[in-house]
Amino acid sequence: MTDRPAVAVEPAPRVTLVDGVPMSGVLAAVPAPRATIVALHGGATTAAYFHPPGHPELSLPRLGAAAGFTVLALDRPGFGASGAFASEFDDTTRRVDMVYRAIDTILGDRDRGAGLFLLAHSNGSELVLRMAGEHPQGDTLLGIEISGTGVEQQPNARAILAGATAERIPTGLRELLWEPAELYPDRVAGAVRITGGPISPGYEATLVSSWGETFPRLAGAVRVPVRYSLGEHERVWRNDDSAMAEVAALFGNAPRVTVARHRNAGHNLSLGHTAADYHQSVLSYIQECIQ
Repeated sequence: MTDRPAVAVEPAPRVTLVDGVPMSGVLAAVPAPRATIVALHGGATTAAYFHPPGHPELSLPRLGAAAGFTVLALDRPGFGASGAFASEFDDTTRRVDMVYRAIDTILGDRDRGAGLFLLAHSNGSELVLRMAGEHPQGDTLLGIEISGTGVEQQPNARAILAGATAERIPTGLRELLWEPAELYPDRVAGAVRITGGPISPGYEATLVSSWGETFPRLAGAVRVPVRYSLGEHERVWRNDDSAMAEVAALFGNAPRVTVARHRNAGHNLSLGHTAADYHQSVLSYIQECIQ
């Protein structure tokens, strides 16, 4: 990326009403941005995944703004302020529409630079793929980044997750998502996890159980550039060369697909000690999409 003066912007919480439903997130907006990034978290967390309390060094909105990007980390429908309305979001079209409308309302008439780029982690990848492939605005996106997801689970993960239900968190799940422990700052998991009430809306169970069939279909409808990222120490999804190439091949209608395996990183790429390196690689990829 070409150098430009760093912009000091303090990310701030935002809540807006869409059809009477509060939609929330964290926004760091800069004047004349290179582009605008919308980041969507995975399960059992909120936009705090990209802007964890007490860990400014891990914040995507902070880093992105300093590099000249506007960044909106949005709570997915049924999370954050919209949690009380979770039952309204079983319909996939409704979820996609609400996110696009929340983006438009929160950003308002702010300059979006070269356009919107969508970034997703884990279960958030489903929403981003639908936004890119099933909505009229999808073809106008600069591109998308999906991470922490895949087609085939690792054998140990498959055995552990087979016992998961909407009411039961299986033994061993923490080890899959948060180990090796030395990859993460102390107590960062507790800073971003939902700990009170339902940890995810009801539709998440269907999303997870049908992902093996849904992912290939959604990927085939995407017609913008795609980058697919996994950590070197990913423990849920296969991250070997052949598995990542298999995922890349699903995006047959995308103009280009890039795969990236990130060193010294686990499942939660945006929360490890190497989060800033990962986020910087995303910014560099977005700049490639702009050019």
